Amino acid sequence: MLEKRDDAADAAEKHPSETDPVSRQDESPTKSSAMTPAQDYPKSTGRWMSVIALLVAAGLGGAFVMVSRIKAREEYGLEQQTLKSVAMLPLIDVAAAKPGPAFNSLILPGDTAAWYRTIIYSRVNGYLANWKVDIGDRVKKGEVLATIDTPDLDAQLDAARAELAAAQAETKVRQADADFARTSYNRWRDSPKGVVSDQEREEKKAANDSSIAKLNAAKAQVAVDQAKVDGLMTLTQFKNVTAPFDGIITDRRVDPGDLVTAGSSANTSPLFVLQKTNVIRIFSRVPQHVATRLSVGSKVKVMSDGSGTAYEGKIVRTTGSVDPRARTMLVEADLPNENYALSPGMYVRVEFHVAQAPSVEVPAAAIVFHGKGPQVAVVENGKISFRNVTIATDNGDFLDLASGIKVGDRVALNLNSQISDGDKVAINNDVPKAQS
Repeated sequence: MLEKRDDAADAAEKHPSETDPVSRQDESPTKSSAMTPAQDYPKSTGRWMSVIALLVAAGLGGAFVMVSRIKAREEYGLEQQTLKSVAMLPLIDVAAAKPGPAFNSLILPGDTAAWYRTIIYSRVNGYLANWKVDIGDRVKKGEVLATIDTPDLDAQLDAARAELAAAQAETKVRQADADFARTSYNRWRDSPKGVVSDQEREEKKAANDSSIAKLNAAKAQVAVDQAKVDGLMTLTQFKNVTAPFDGIITDRRVDPGDLVTAGSSANTSPLFVLQKTNVIRIFSRVPQHVATRLSVGSKVKVMSDGSGTAYEGKIVRTTGSVDPRARTMLVEADLPNENYALSPGMYVRVEFHVAQAPSVEVPAAAIVFHGKGPQVAVVENGKISFRNVTIATDNGDFLDLASGIKVGDRVALNLNSQISDGDKVAINNDVPKAQS
């Protein structure tokens, strides 16, 4: 027995794969798996799987049928809604055409200017003694603005007065000579004939006439010298520079001691600039098509930037001619400026009230642009009728039409481009007709 077991052990050691199933599996796993017998399932498992497959197929089929019915219902509803929409008339909004405004507002730029403006020069030669006013000072008519020292003028006046005194003295001498000559001539003229000769009488007559001529010449010289003195006296009055009118000093260009020269040439320096600003002139240039509709006396409104205040004035004059380069006419309006709120040289905006030709006003949304130009769709008896119109004025939200429609017509607003002439429409907001 022991020998047999030893032999079996030896055989196992020599061929372990044949005797040990574990060893055989380790040596060839693929072969071992192929040789493994298939697992057996119960018969009920296959039946359950068939039932589940049938249930899933039934659910999918039911879902497909349900989705098909929903889609069919939606398509039917959309079809009915489309048919209903086709059967309904287009719904539009309308507005009544109104009479256009009698006046239209036109705002243009303008400039301010003083009522009076003058540059004051010296009338005499000399040196500025002092100035009594400065820029910004308000002065009255006749008020002294500055004084001028005139040594040359003073010397000329003294010389002229001396010449006048000499001429007056000479006149007295000539007067005495004339009186004596007249007396002598009267005696010789009235003497009996034969007492004095005719020659002596003629000599006395000539002496009398000569004395009268010399007296008249002396008197004329006195008049000349007196006129010269008066002229120099008049010039001395200009030693005091005075204001020609009430106003404000807007410029001063001299200081005490400056040499001033009489005159107003390009080489002469002015003394002051004086402006009268209690009334302001407003100048604005209006287009030629507007100028014909503005009249003298029309009211205007002037607005200065920044202040927010409007000042009212009126048109007082126009140039009456159009600038051929700009095709504009210069218009002047005046307005009171007692509080001196406006200053000369300012930029302002001028609002004119321009008379308008009779027109019809419609909303801008009523205008339709087609190949024939601007048109307006008028609703008559539930139908659309397109009419050609002429735009007179574009005021932004509203347009003034010169022709094409009449007051009271109901015009369509924001009309659909698919609506054609003659189409029937339904009105969303019925409005009453406007009165002319």
